[in-house]
Amino acid sequence: MTTTDSAADGVIVEGVEKSFGAVKALRGITFKAAPGEVLGILGPNGAGKTTTVNILSTLIAPDAGRASVARHDVTTEAAEVRRSIMLTGQFAALDDALSGYENLVMFGRLMGLRKRAARGRADELISEFDLSAAATRRVGTYSGGMRRRIDIACGLVVRPEVVFLDEPTTGLDPRSRQGVWDLVGGFRKHGITTLLTTQYLEEADALCDRIIVIDHGVVIASGTADELKARTGGSYCEIVPLRIQELPAIAEALGDLFPDANRDALLSGDVDRLAIPAPEGAKTLAEALRRLDSAGMELVDIALRRPSLDEVFLSLTGHLTEKSDTDEQGRS
Repeated sequence: MTTTDSAADGVIVEGVEKSFGAVKALRGITFKAAPGEVLGILGPNGAGKTTTVNILSTLIAPDAGRASVARHDVTTEAAEVRRSIMLTGQFAALDDALSGYENLVMFGRLMGLRKRAARGRADELISEFDLSAAATRRVGTYSGGMRRRIDIACGLVVRPEVVFLDEPTTGLDPRSRQGVWDLVGGFRKHGITTLLTTQYLEEADALCDRIIVIDHGVVIASGTADELKARTGGSYCEIVPLRIQELPAIAEALGDLFPDANRDALLSGDVDRLAIPAPEGAKTLAEALRRLDSAGMELVDIALRRPSLDEVFLSLTGHLTEKSDTDEQGRS
């Protein structure tokens, strides 16, 4: 299937459904990802994230709907889809008995490269992924971060049009995670469409051009990180007093900047700071500071805050992400 859709070189998903017995994993999911775009797919455990990736990478077939990857239908042109993509999951699929260099050459040969071309491409990737010092070592001796880098490098022996990163930094230390983040930036520069599922909301915030949130097999929200954050109420000022007992006086000094709806929480005595809406951003912050200074209130801190993606996720789904995920297939 070839189409003239402007997003055809990326990913198109329209009304895709998938069930595993009585469990409805996907209930008509729809979204698009353009060439060069990094699209984050977020959702609680069992929401349908991995099922979506498995369908788009032709590992399982949809029950209904339509999906295309790099101009090819995932059902009728599965072989063409597989030649156009790279799929990296939570666990690196490498031969531990071979060196990093030998793994790369092997993948090149499996992808149809002649021996000389496969070796040349392996040399390029070893250099690009900063693995020269470990190139001749068995992969079984690699650290988690090095394994993930060589795994991704193997998927790039023949440059794909679409990359699926299914929780690629799970279990990695911060330095190794940063290395994967840098690679994603490289995909964008090369015009490669990237679909990223992750448990780390700060990762989606840092890397993704757009984010979709899936829950119970449907897309419940989509947009940029800033757009999603705006849905939770936008910016707010957080005020931390020097003396907690002065919180009522601070609320009084703020006047109409302090919403009546927040007064019940203040009266409960369980708070050590105040938060007020900041619809005008820095102007609201400046006005709050002026009023508090005029009233002689002493503060530990006052700052303009924006909702985090954690707060967005909580407001959309009713709970935060869990840091231990397993394959959703069959239980989404």
